[in-house]
Amino acid sequence: MVAVVGGGQLARMMQQAAIGLDVRLRVLVEAPDGATGQVVPDAPVGRADDPDAVRGILPGAEVLTFEHEHVPGTLLDELEAEGVAVRPGARALRHAQDKIVMRTALGGLGVPCPRWAPVRTRDELAAFGDATGWPVVVKTARGGYDGKGVRVVASADDAGDWLDALTGEDALLAEEHVPFTRELAVLVARRPSGEVRAWPVAQTIQRDGVCAEVLAPAPDLPAELAAHAVDVATRIAEGLDVTGVLAVEMFEFPGDDGAPCIAVNELAMRPHNSGHWTIDGAVTSQFEQHLRAVLDLPLGPTDARAAVSVMVNLLGSELPDPARALDAVFARCPRARVELYGKEVRPGRKLGHVTVYGDDLEDVRREARAAVALLGGRPGEQAQDPVGA
Repeated sequence: MVAVVGGGQLARMMQQAAIGLDVRLRVLVEAPDGATGQVVPDAPVGRADDPDAVRGILPGAEVLTFEHEHVPGTLLDELEAEGVAVRPGARALRHAQDKIVMRTALGGLGVPCPRWAPVRTRDELAAFGDATGWPVVVKTARGGYDGKGVRVVASADDAGDWLDALTGEDALLAEEHVPFTRELAVLVARRPSGEVRAWPVAQTIQRDGVCAEVLAPAPDLPAELAAHAVDVATRIAEGLDVTGVLAVEMFEFPGDDGAPCIAVNELAMRPHNSGHWTIDGAVTSQFEQHLRAVLDLPLGPTDARAAVSVMVNLLGSELPDPARALDAVFARCPRARVELYGKEVRPGRKLGHVTVYGDDLEDVRREARAAVALLGGRPGEQAQDPVGA
């Protein structure tokens, strides 16, 4: 049995992989009618920061893993000291929980990153911006996701409210604004015995700070740069002793000589939105691979099933229930692989995704977008971004 903290769509999709492996999940969920509570029979309700609730899912479990990082590090330290197999471990997970800790560690590993500094005052932020150039990206060190906790500021005053709210030794992370041409995601999986597997490098497209589309493999990515990106992600997984799936989000940007370069932006030590395409588009999905890794089973092949896969997120819907559009989706978009999360409809909320794979990028992308437009109750609305957007 595997104990999982977090009851969102990631644990829901992990359950599907667990069924195929005959692995039982016990999941600590936030609500019994949430995405995971609907599909996992053994799903007690509790908070991830409640030690009693987390301990309550451990009896009989071989390993404890996570679908999000918001679990107190002190609790995980205690569990490891008691002999619980926590994967990824508390020490590794700390790098996904605190961006300043992450940046410090990545620098020690020689990983390419934007220039950065911890800042606590307006004067410190102003000095950093003057040295690197404005605008500057400012992030909360802990708790941010999907565009939350991130600002692009033109002056220190633009982050004044965040700076004024800091207490004790807390700090914000200031980073140079990288003139990137696109965003890439590298997913690797690592098991305790050291085996590492990587999927093809993907391109992610964000809208309002939220992942909207994933193209796999990233179109027109030079083979040498793709190999370098995988090498960087592998170096991080090994250097931070990560167990399970690790998602490394990167910027691609032109170097001083015009050649494309990469810099690491963010880390996630769990299955990730950028890897949902692997459910249908790869030989081994990120969810099955994560379970294999945390149970220290041999990892599966990560080859793509087709020349290209496109995953498009369903972000909000005009329909009270997107499933009402399935008839139209399957009639008009026969290759669409639909995944709905069972969530209450709210504007901009991740309600599901669609993956289409095939031989032609534009053709595949068009069909995936059309399916999502139908699920969103907006059949005439399809974004027209160019492939490189």
